Amino acid sequence: MLSPTSASLRRGRLSRLVHGLTSPYFRYRHANLIHGMRVGLAVAMSIAVTTGIDMPHGIWATVSVLVVVGGLQHYGNIRKKAGERAIGTMLGAAFGLVLILAQTLTGSVMVFFLLMCLIAGGCAYYAIGKPGYVALLTAITMVIVSGHGDLPLSTGLWRTANVLIGVVIALAFSFVLPQYATYSWRYRLADNLRECAKIYGALLDGTQFVAEDTARRMYAMSQRLVQARALMESVAKETQVPTARLEEIQRLHRSILAALEMLVMSMPEGAGAGRFAIACSPEEYAVRQQLLQMARALRFGRVGLLHRAMDASPAPRPCADDETSATTQGMHWLAMRLVEQVECLRLRLSEIERQWNIEGARPLNP
Repeated sequence: MLSPTSASLRRGRLSRLVHGLTSPYFRYRHANLIHGMRVGLAVAMSIAVTTGIDMPHGIWATVSVLVVVGGLQHYGNIRKKAGERAIGTMLGAAFGLVLILAQTLTGSVMVFFLLMCLIAGGCAYYAIGKPGYVALLTAITMVIVSGHGDLPLSTGLWRTANVLIGVVIALAFSFVLPQYATYSWRYRLADNLRECAKIYGALLDGTQFVAEDTARRMYAMSQRLVQARALMESVAKETQVPTARLEEIQRLHRSILAALEMLVMSMPEGAGAGRFAIACSPEEYAVRQQLLQMARALRFGRVGLLHRAMDASPAPRPCADDETSATTQGMHWLAMRLVEQVECLRLRLSEIERQWNIEGARPLNP
């Protein structure tokens, strides 16, 4: 019998495990591992179902599972792509059965190949365009079901049944511990805003920047920007936010990184490094706090931070002399552009916060 302390420890570990699995940030950090486990379980289920009832040609159920869900990770992407793959798979199965019937009725292999080539050509015609994936998968499934004219109708029917079983299993497992693209998009944007706040804070402190370190940090932010751009289609489907509005947020995101990089490059060297902060306006000081609050709102779902007033009172500084003003005039112009862009981004995020703050995201301790 377990002691009360041991039982409490076990409950604590179980609670942490459940919390981790249900935490969007945990699923974001371990996305590849969770996706691999999901696909592995789906494949195991397809093997168990088809072999358990001794279903002929069961391998095609497993192939269908991998085709439908193997390369899909995010919920919004799954809804779209899985639907396309299911449609293409079923259309291909139907065409494959038609080809087998045509050969059975006419007894001509030439008719079979002629029809197959015509259907494949039609699929290729539509494969270059918006319905391209559906068309391509239709042609592939048609060949799987019909073979090269050497399969009886019963084999085609069994393969069709296996394909449909695989599609159903894939769709069922695609929603196990779903990974929302919206969270990945939010966390990447939050990471970049937090890094921007750190760099801007270093500018205010007069910290000297090391070129190699700055290039590495800017490259990491650029990578997250590109990754966020790739998620936008799925985010739009999950949140019902028009893609045009997400594009505007992406543009502001990119402009903030560009303005910050230009500020770093414009910073005087040596003793002049601290001159920028001397004549900063209250708005220029407040932008660092605003960047951090936006990052926290995105990371933890604390949308109230997007509406919180900024403390625009700078710490006392010495008066700026003429030399300082001349040296940093360009930096202050860039800083005011940064202030404008950050404020625009805050407004755009606050306008759609009810949509991107999905699943009633629980506030977590920073």
